[in-house]
Amino acid sequence: MSFTRLLRPHAVRAACAALALSLSGLALAEPIKVGYLPVTGHAKFFVAKEQGLFAQEGLDVELVEFQNSADGLNAVVAGKLDVGAFGTTAPVAHISKGANLKIIGGIMGGDAAVITTPENASKYNKISALRGKKIATVRMASGDAVLRGALKDAGIRWKTDVQIFELKNPPAVIEAVKSGQVDAGVVWGPHDLRAEDQGLKVVIHSTDLQPGHPCCRLVVTDTRLKDQATWEKFLRAILKAEKFATENKQQTIDSIAKYVKLDPKLLWRGFCSPYLDQSSDPNVKGVKHFADVMVNSEFIPTKPDLNAAIDSQLYAKVLAQLARENPNDPFWKKLQKEYKQKDA
Repeated sequence: MSFTRLLRPHAVRAACAALALSLSGLALAEPIKVGYLPVTGHAKFFVAKEQGLFAQEGLDVELVEFQNSADGLNAVVAGKLDVGAFGTTAPVAHISKGANLKIIGGIMGGDAAVITTPENASKYNKISALRGKKIATVRMASGDAVLRGALKDAGIRWKTDVQIFELKNPPAVIEAVKSGQVDAGVVWGPHDLRAEDQGLKVVIHSTDLQPGHPCCRLVVTDTRLKDQATWEKFLRAILKAEKFATENKQQTIDSIAKYVKLDPKLLWRGFCSPYLDQSSDPNVKGVKHFADVMVNSEFIPTKPDLNAAIDSQLYAKVLAQLARENPNDPFWKKLQKEYKQKDA
């Protein structure tokens, strides 16, 4: 006897309807490729994926790993990714060269640091002490641009007064510092903590040099941005992930651990770092200041038109939706207040 014959007719109809709805939902889910870096600062991507928040919004998200912002942003520009979060330096540099990109939100801010050996820690705890030194960075990293801006402010020309070596990723920077190939290095979290665990010292945090600076921005191409409904759903999932991560630390760490293959204790420390800003806000004012620093330090030759390159209204619209849907939840009101401070 078949399984359906064991069921009553109404039960069969209900089961078929449920199956059809499920299959329909799968068919309608919109595929999106999202580029990320394997760091605790990108936790919202991992949470939204693992906790089903992307799926709730009808998105079938594929997370694609990159080791640095330069490679990731190039993939966005080339159309190989739908969206990515690859520092502030990389998108600003591309936009200054005429790339048709739009910043629609953020994933993190701050969280970079200068590291050195224990014997040099007391000597290199000020930017002015780096004159004439060898410094390793990761190409197009936010911390790299912050460092060059700080060098300029200290009267040090980074093109002639120091030697900067652009490496592929933070582990390569750590090894260069440990081996003595360079005097200091710039890494992002949680690799600053990894460096300390390996016997190195953090001597300067990027937020000491540029307080509240933005880091990874959510970037899409102008053409891709035309699908406004897609990005509303995407930002809804990201904002829900921000709230989830605030309220569910252990589940957040479990989600991160599936994509960042480091000791869970290190992930805890990195995720809870006081130097990591986990806001999803576009932070228009912060990005503009960051661009000013890049121009002033001669990292880029001309200031880009960021008024045209940042779409903060999409974020504001989605945030307003969530606030209306949850009128008694102070979390969304807090984010709306921050939006007025950072973007108005």
